[in-house]
Amino acid sequence: MSIFKKFFSSINPNSKNLKSSGPNTLKISPSLKEFVSDELLPGLNISEDYFWKTFENILDMFTKRNIELLEERGEIQKQIDNWHIQNKNNNFDISEYKAFLEDIGYIHPRSSNFSIKTWNVDPEIRKIAGPQLVVPVMNARFALNATNARWGSLYDALYGTDVISESDGAKREGGYNPIRGEKVIAFAKDFLDKAVPLQSGKYDEVLDFEFVESELLVTLSNGKKVNLLNKEQYIGYMDKGEGAYGLLFKNNNLHFEIQIDRSHPIGQEDPAGIKDILMESAITTIQDCEDSVAAVDDEDKIIVYRNWLGLMKGNLKRTFDKGGERITRELNPDRKYLLKNGRMILLPGRSMLLVRNVGHLMQNPAVKDRHGDEVFEGIMDAIFTICIGIHDLIGNGIYKNSKTKSIYIVKPKMHGPKEVKFTCDLFAAIEDAFNLPMNTVKVGIMDEERRTTVNLKECIEVAKHRVIFINTGFLDRTGDEIHTSMEAGPMVTKSKMKLENWINAYENWNVDIGLETGFKGNAQIGKGMWPMPDEMLDMYKSKTVHPKAGANCAWVPSPTAATLHAIHYHQIFVQDEQDKIMTREKASLEDILNIPLIKNDEMPSKEEIQEELDNNAQGILGYVVRWVDQGIGCSKVPDINDIGLMEDRATCRISSQHISNWLYHGLCSEDQVIETMKKMARVVDLQNKDDVNYRKMAPSYDSIAFKAACDLAIKGRSQPSGYTEPILHEMRLRRK
Repeated sequence: MSIFKKFFSSINPNSKNLKSSGPNTLKISPSLKEFVSDELLPGLNISEDYFWKTFENILDMFTKRNIELLEERGEIQKQIDNWHIQNKNNNFDISEYKAFLEDIGYIHPRSSNFSIKTWNVDPEIRKIAGPQLVVPVMNARFALNATNARWGSLYDALYGTDVISESDGAKREGGYNPIRGEKVIAFAKDFLDKAVPLQSGKYDEVLDFEFVESELLVTLSNGKKVNLLNKEQYIGYMDKGEGAYGLLFKNNNLHFEIQIDRSHPIGQEDPAGIKDILMESAITTIQDCEDSVAAVDDEDKIIVYRNWLGLMKGNLKRTFDKGGERITRELNPDRKYLLKNGRMILLPGRSMLLVRNVGHLMQNPAVKDRHGDEVFEGIMDAIFTICIGIHDLIGNGIYKNSKTKSIYIVKPKMHGPKEVKFTCDLFAAIEDAFNLPMNTVKVGIMDEERRTTVNLKECIEVAKHRVIFINTGFLDRTGDEIHTSMEAGPMVTKSKMKLENWINAYENWNVDIGLETGFKGNAQIGKGMWPMPDEMLDMYKSKTVHPKAGANCAWVPSPTAATLHAIHYHQIFVQDEQDKIMTREKASLEDILNIPLIKNDEMPSKEEIQEELDNNAQGILGYVVRWVDQGIGCSKVPDINDIGLMEDRATCRISSQHISNWLYHGLCSEDQVIETMKKMARVVDLQNKDDVNYRKMAPSYDSIAFKAACDLAIKGRSQPSGYTEPILHEMRLRRK
C-alpha cells in the first residue's frame, strides 16, 4: 500500500465514517450548515457531526492564540509610536532605530543558513516560470475564466489590445480588419523566430511542415527544408481532423502550439496554413477569498466555498448571455498530444489552483462559538478550504488539480514568524483531524507586512516544510509602512513612494532571501500586479522587469494579460537570472528600515497637497461605493484621469493610510478631507452614470458608502495595522 493510499484510506468514500464525541455548542448559520451537509461532505465519508466537532475543537485550540497575536500587534505598534514621539526632535539614527526594533522583538534573532524541505510540489509551482492570475473566487464566471487561462490565443491577445498599433489603417473596431491581422501575424512570427528559431530562414518564409522519421522539417519559400536550430524544442502534435493539427513546442519549460488549419479563414491566407498560436499562459491561479472579494456573512461565504468546491470537483459551470448568444462556461479538459517517440501525453488544460484564505484579523457571523462570539474567519477559511481540497486529493473530481496530492493555500497579512507558526500549526491540526499526511497543505507567505519583510528568512524557516511561495506586494506593504511609522512624520506622495530606497531594497531582499533559502527549482518567488488591464502595450514593454528580477511568477489582471506576459518568460529564462542574482550583494536591512518621510525642504505646496488628496479620495470612493453598495470586492475602477485601474482592498489601504498620515501631521484638515470627498463623489457619480445598479452619492452625501469612504480616510490611523476590513465589513453588513 502506498503512503497516500494508507493515509487517505480513512477519508476514502469506501471507508467507514469518522466518529466524534461530545456535544456541539457552535451556533451555525442554518444555510451554512445545509451547505456542509448537502454539498461539501458527500463523497468524503466525514460525518456532519464529526466536521462540526472538529471545527469546534480547532477553535478551542487556536482562538485564544489568535487573539494574543492580534494583541501583540497592538502592543508592538504602541512601542514604535512611543519611540517616534520620544525621538521626534532628534536626528533619525538608523542604528539606534534598528537596535530598538531588536529590543522589542520586532526584529527577530537572525536564522542560520538552511534550505526549505517542502516536498510533493507540482511542477507548475516548483519548475515552471510564468504568469500568475489572482481572481475573486466569489465570482464563478471570473473563476472559470482564470482557471481556463492556462492556454490562450496569441492572435486574439494581440488583435484585441494596444500591443498592436492602430496606425496605418489597423483599427480595432468593426469586423475583422485584415490590415490589423497582418500586423498580428507579423508580431507572432517574430515571436517564433526568437523562441524556436529555424536553422536558417524565418517563419514568414515557411510554406509547410512535414514529419520525417519523428522529426519536424520545415519547407521554406526557396524550396529548402530545414529543421529547428534546437530540434529538442519540438515536442509532438495534436491531430484535430480534416487536415488540421497542432504542433507542440517547448521553450524555457513553457509550451505553445502552432495551430495549422488551411480551411480556417486565417489559415487560408497564411502560406504555412497557420491560423493561430496557442500559448501556455496562466501557469498558476490564486482563487481569492480575501482582498478581491466582499464576503461579510454566511451568504457570502457559502458562495466563496461553493465555487471553490466546484473547482475542486470540476463541476463548476455558469451560463450567461454574451452578444445575444447563450453561453455555458465550464472547466477545460486536458490537452492530448502524440510525442515524437509515439507515446501520448496529457498536458493540463487548466491553471494550477492555489486558494488565498483571509488573514488573522477578521471574524465572521456565519458561525459563533459557545460564548456567542463570531469565529475568526481565517480559522474558518482554513477548515473549509482544506476539507474541500480533499475532494481533489481522493479523486472525487472530474479533473486533477494537484497530481502530487497537495493543497496550496496562500496566507496574507501575517506579521512575522510567530504568525507564520500559528498558520502552520493550524494547518497541521486540520491535517491531523482529517487524517491527511503531514504537510499535505502547503503555504504561500505573502511578504506584504513590514514585520514579515524584516524577518522573511525567519518566517520561511518556521514554514520550511510547507512553504511554496513568497511574493512582494507594493500596495499592502506601503500601507503597513505608513501605518507602522505614522508617528514619525508625513510621508512622501504615492508617486514618489516607488522611488524611495526602501522599495527597491524590499523587492531585492525578497528575491535574495528566497534564493538563499533554496527556492530555486522548489518554490515560487512572485512579484506584484500590473494594475492597468487596458494598458497592455505598457505592460508588454515594462513587465520584463519581473522575470529579470528573478521572479518565477508575477501577477497579471486578466487571461489576455497572462498570454502576453507569457512571452516574457520565453525571452528570459528565469533560472539563469536567479543564478546571476545569487552572486550579487544582498539587499540591506538598513535600507528597508529607512522611513519614506518628506524632507523638510521638500514639503508640498497647497496645490500639490490638494492634488494628492483628490487622487486618493477619488480612488477610495470609486472602490468603496462598489464594495459597500454592490458587494464587488475587485473591479476595474476609473482613476481621476479615467484610466481603468484594478482596485482591491490593498489599493484602498494605501490611499486611506496616506490621507490619514497627512491629516494627522497637519498637511490638511478634516474639513478639507470631507470637502475633497464630496468633490470626488461627484466625479465618481459621473464616471458610473451608465451603471444601472449604481447609487449616487451626491448631492446628499448621506449614503453608507460615502460615510465608509470618509471613515477610512479620517479614522485610518486608529484602524488595526491600517486595515480597511473592519470599516468595510461593518458598512457592507449595514447596507445588506
